Amino acid sequence: MIYPVTVFGDPVLRKKAEPITAEFKNLKGFIENMYETMYNSDGVGLAAPQVGQSIRLFVLDTTIDEEEENEPAGIKKVFINPEIIEIYGEEWSMNEGCLSVPEIREEILRPESVIIKYQDEKFVVHQESFSGFIARVIQHEYDHLEGILFVDYLKPLKKRMLKSKLTAISKGKVIPKYKIKIPGK
Repeated sequence: MIYPVTVFGDPVLRKKAEPITAEFKNLKGFIENMYETMYNSDGVGLAAPQVGQSIRLFVLDTTIDEEEENEPAGIKKVFINPEIIEIYGEEWSMNEGCLSVPEIREEILRPESVIIKYQDEKFVVHQESFSGFIARVIQHEYDHLEGILFVDYLKPLKKRMLKSKLTAISKGKVIPKYKIKIPGK
């Protein structure tokens, strides 16, 4: 099942998401639907708040874009109740976009590496280190669980320049290639 993607302006995107337990109803189905929604939307990551669920879970699949020579092999994983232990390394810029902020892409600086502790779909705890593009996707999706959007990293002048586009998104005056949930509707 493909979920509609919740877009800018919906309060769920600004809430700090809640942890989940193994009793979460139909977790396996929810994760499968998250992946299906992400693939349908041409994304490489998707956090639960982006489909209207304020829970600490995100999926990613960076195996889709494995053309970079210097990058480690991509990964496909679900991160449940993640906690970033450390973000480190030199900051580097990349043009980021977000399914919840359609039709806007901006250069965002992020540190090159991350150490993250999380549970898998069987609630087994893992702690791993990631670098490069994978670390960037993890940081972006983790931000969603904290109520942070990539546009929050922009300088005030750039935010003011995007204000009308962001307002249009929040009113549903945007036409992405995937189904969206307009705030308040």
